[in-house]
Amino acid sequence: MRIYKILRAGEWAELLEKGATEGAPVDKADGFIHFSTAEQVAETAARHFAGAEGLILAAFEADDLGPALRWEPSRGGALFPHLYGPLRRADVLWHADLPLKDGAHVFPEEL
Repeated sequence: MRIYKILRAGEWAELLEKGATEGAPVDKADGFIHFSTAEQVAETAARHFAGAEGLILAAFEADDLGPALRWEPSRGGALFPHLYGPLRRADVLWHADLPLKDGAHVFPEEL
């Protein structure tokens, strides 16, 4: 199953430069890296990245992340994938820009 991480430009640059990252400030504060499924990622973008430009969507294979990936309920009860470990560049399957159009992020057709 594919899961997705939305990264700001600086977070993406850190991942490329260092090969790994502990994630965004919210990831560091929560102690895990937040991911979304294909069904969840548009709502994640609208809720947590509204109006943000320069975003990158990175795709990962959930099974490749091993036991550090856990499925946990959010405040609303839906299960979200959380990675208890660093996000590694080597695990990125593909990435794409998330441009804004009329105030909403435009996702790749693969989703």
